[in-house]
Amino acid sequence: MLIIPANSASASGGYQVANSVRMETNTYWSGSNKVTATSNKVGSFSFWIKRTGSGSNAGGIVKVYDDANTGTYIGFTDADKFFVEEKNAGGTAIVNLITDAVYRDQAAWYHILVTFKTDDGTDTNRVKLFINGVQPSLGTATYPSVNTDLLVLGSANPKHEIGVNAGGASGKHYITQLLHVDGTALANTDVGEFDSDSGIWKPIDISETTLGNNGYYLAMEDSSNFGIATGKAFTANNQVATDQATDTPTNNFITLNPLIGYTSQTDNQVYSEGNTIIIPNSTDNYGTGFSTIGLKGGKWYWEAQIVWNGTSNNANFPRTIGFCTENYLFNYSYLGQDEESWGIIFADAATDIWRLEHGGSSGDISGATTMANGGTMNLALDLDNGKFYVGYNGTFFTSGDPTSGATGTGAIATLDATDLSKYIFPAVTNATNSTYYKFNFGNPAFAISSGNTDGNSRGNFEYLPPSGYLSLCTANLSEVLS
Repeated sequence: MLIIPANSASASGGYQVANSVRMETNTYWSGSNKVTATSNKVGSFSFWIKRTGSGSNAGGIVKVYDDANTGTYIGFTDADKFFVEEKNAGGTAIVNLITDAVYRDQAAWYHILVTFKTDDGTDTNRVKLFINGVQPSLGTATYPSVNTDLLVLGSANPKHEIGVNAGGASGKHYITQLLHVDGTALANTDVGEFDSDSGIWKPIDISETTLGNNGYYLAMEDSSNFGIATGKAFTANNQVATDQATDTPTNNFITLNPLIGYTSQTDNQVYSEGNTIIIPNSTDNYGTGFSTIGLKGGKWYWEAQIVWNGTSNNANFPRTIGFCTENYLFNYSYLGQDEESWGIIFADAATDIWRLEHGGSSGDISGATTMANGGTMNLALDLDNGKFYVGYNGTFFTSGDPTSGATGTGAIATLDATDLSKYIFPAVTNATNSTYYKFNFGNPAFAISSGNTDGNSRGNFEYLPPSGYLSLCTANLSEVLS
């Protein structure tokens, strides 16, 4: 199915969030309170997050603590429910909110607002949780006593860590607009709004929010130092410039989807770098993954950087790269073995043979070229005319011309009307853990030397997309489908 996540604001214009940060293993921010708090009883946390891990890989988001037994934690449980917890010095949870609903979607952005106001006479007002502008149903709800001083707001210099859970495990997600306010229980309308046309919850400009003595706001727009903040500064740990992303709640880029596939395959695949890389966790362990967003109509361009150990054994080549329909069943070793998938495979290093696999058969592609570690695959899919083009390092095979429309000059595959009636998903099959592709749907997790954009000035590619072809993001999708 086509997924335009319900909190994408791309269709309605308005305020645009420029950047997020891609959080992976051992990446986090650290800091501490420096001065007397504005209030030990009143404060707020607000942020936007797009998950790239779930279950035991969830990690955490906010951790404020004195020691192993005393702290405040905000994040996802191993069961993918959202929670807010504070434990006192005895290890007792004086705050414990856990949602009924699970939040495992890795295609959508979520907005989280947590407010504390322990001087309120009504217990349910002392801690409030909002997700995408709405208070969710709670399966567990423990509220602090009236006028309790909370560690998360205290002035005893607790340690603040962003991106880890109570045990120190890193979360896997994109995160942006991270705001902590000391002394104010923010209202929903202070940090977001419902779009008047679509009803979608979307970001607003919060850069001028009054922070209080120990508050902070991280916009994540300076890739040289993600710890720079308005208010209290942080130390960015194990973060590099390529961790900055343009995948945001106002322009959501597609990624690979860890939640879809045969269990035997998904359990044996490792997703990383914001779900732009998928590799088997052992040698010779086939697994296919496809994108979070399906396409129907339009012209689309993406790239994939090759990671290859350079040996000539066919089993060591990166396997098939291409796309599949919504009806792909994942019960084949690799893309192209059924009528619902198309895959390009580098079949023979000795003769530089590339092949198209589709419907269980294959055919050699003319215009052969060698494959090399660090090379770039160019993929252009014209769903208006049913044509598929593939190139390497900026040159399309078979003298392909993706701008040739219905003529399909040099197209390596043609889709018929039945194919085009279905949603199409970019996809990949990898065979070994030493050779794979790094995907770039316009929001790469690796350095790009040239910096080309599509015709709408979106995306970041090594090679210039063919005229009329767009990067895979909700801002472009909303325009193509409108």
